Amino acid sequence: MKQIAVLLLFLVVVSCQYFDVKKTTPEAILREELKTFNWSEIDNYPSFSVCESLQFKHDIKDCFETTLANHISERLQSQAIIVSQDVNDTIMLSFLISETGELEINAIEIDSITTHEIPNLKASIVESLNTLPKILPAVKRGQHVKTQFKLPIILKVN
Repeated sequence: MKQIAVLLLFLVVVSCQYFDVKKTTPEAILREELKTFNWSEIDNYPSFSVCESLQFKHDIKDCFETTLANHISERLQSQAIIVSQDVNDTIMLSFLISETGELEINAIEIDSITTHEIPNLKASIVESLNTLPKILPAVKRGQHVKTQFKLPIILKVN
């Protein structure tokens, strides 16, 4: 009986630490949450109205990139481009889509030979981007967020 009483007393003394309440601050909870946050992933990619009916994230991304590339391509093909030598180049278009769906060009990387052959190419690309339909911004955890893209544009002029 003494042994049981001693054992119970020991368990009561040892178990007291389980009733300690740890105080946490909202900042501590936020720091812990931010550690688990994957900043490189978004819930929904930016899209155009033609892409809204798609269900899967990768399909929406493909639709967005295809629509963007087709729009630029159509605008460039509508212009009469005359060159003295064949031009085969990949232009890297780096841009940012804001939380409001506005497209901001960060850089357009064009080879110097292509720039020499088609001096107004950069202006034509900027003009085609300014005529894009309304862009719906990317969504992460229910909030509209900025997203950055790099889009290669293959240019072949004979």
